[in-house]
Amino acid sequence: MKPLLLVVFSLFTFAIFSQSIKVDSKEYQTLKSQGLINNQSLINLMNPINPNIHYAGKATKTGVCDCLIPLDSTFILAMAPNDDFYSNSIYLPFSFSFYGTTYDSLYINNNGNISFTTPYNTFTAFTFPDPSFNMIAPFWADVDTRSTNGGNVWYKLNPHSLVIVWDHVGYFSMMEDKLNTFQLIISDGQDTIVPTGNNVSFCYGDMQWTTGAASGGINGFSGSPATVGVNIGNGLDYFQVGQFDTLGTAFDGPYNTIDQVDFLDNQEIYFNLAGSTTNIPPLVMSSLICDTIDVYTGDTLHKSLNAVDFTLGVSTPEIGQLLSTTIQCSLPSALSFIAIPNGEFTQYDVTFDATSVQPGIYSIEMDVTDNGVPAQTVHKSIPIRVIYDTNLSGISNITDAGITVYPNPASSMLNLEGIQYSDEIQLLDLQGKLVLSGDQQSKSLDISTLEKGVYLLRVTREGKHVQTVKILKD
Repeated sequence: MKPLLLVVFSLFTFAIFSQSIKVDSKEYQTLKSQGLINNQSLINLMNPINPNIHYAGKATKTGVCDCLIPLDSTFILAMAPNDDFYSNSIYLPFSFSFYGTTYDSLYINNNGNISFTTPYNTFTAFTFPDPSFNMIAPFWADVDTRSTNGGNVWYKLNPHSLVIVWDHVGYFSMMEDKLNTFQLIISDGQDTIVPTGNNVSFCYGDMQWTTGAASGGINGFSGSPATVGVNIGNGLDYFQVGQFDTLGTAFDGPYNTIDQVDFLDNQEIYFNLAGSTTNIPPLVMSSLICDTIDVYTGDTLHKSLNAVDFTLGVSTPEIGQLLSTTIQCSLPSALSFIAIPNGEFTQYDVTFDATSVQPGIYSIEMDVTDNGVPAQTVHKSIPIRVIYDTNLSGISNITDAGITVYPNPASSMLNLEGIQYSDEIQLLDLQGKLVLSGDQQSKSLDISTLEKGVYLLRVTREGKHVQTVKILKD
């Protein structure tokens, strides 16, 4: 009986892929949920309808970094809420160079990528290189925008650039318990929205999932990993930023073990695809370094109260290339760093120590060169602003503006007394990222899950800043 059953199943599978199945139809969804959609190239792609709907929500930034463009009424819905769908062909008011091939139109694919030669409804991501796909993928995974509280895909055309935002999007099947926000910008190199010398930008907000249920995912993770990178489809011109399949911040480069998606949170990555060379310059990854880094210092010689720590990552897109990196500071005595190499990726844990440093603007300069042919170099400049504040002279139980904060240092609960009705409480890390918040009803903040280190407790009353206290988490 087993050979007969095998023949029957094979005939059934052939029948499925011999008929015309419309993407996003009930039949398609049923077969996808049952694991019977395994070769999307055989699926009939139905003609999309341009919804011509403009964004009408609140015009606020979707993340903390400047590279995330705020959604406003100039953004247009790329496609109606869907699963595995794509936009109409979008004609560009500029020419985009993709490894030397010029394009003036493209498709926005719901599953976290754009393509130029044909639209794709492929929901399970592949590693690069792959000869089947011509795409730029800020986050290729099984995006599903049909849920009630999930987001959508929006785009905005400028004279010299195209901005696409996957805004708070969920995953298959119609799951919205975890949402991802990420952005892609392509340009002709003349728009300052992408830094000089580049024509593509990846930017990320909060990334909370990696894999849909039809790709082996369980609650948004495991299964087939999401792919971030570029693939022209000739087997030669491509690169990966990485592949991601679980929570966490671990990252060891584009081609080593599968990485953790929180590494992408608030990350910004720029690169240039305009040339015909197969050697793409190194990538500098500087999560949360949006602009100037502020270092608050006071009447203390305690290094932990005067120093700021941050991380820089450098990666070569090409397999096997080596990188040479120099990091310099306009005040050399204030700079220290540790390099952690791992194949094509190196992490730099950097410290700027403002002890006894005069207030003012300083800079850290990074130059990264690969050993490709021809060799390529990228430069990253990071301004450091030292701010002197006598209120930050030490760690103590500080009472100011009628507010008492204790204990300090603290390991679990941080107690607040004297909070008024209009007070807003924010706990920031030293890079200015909000990690906890509260209001007049908050008598304490639970900091037990935070990493050890120094944080800034900021109190705002009736829209005016009244106090900043340095908090030591031990």
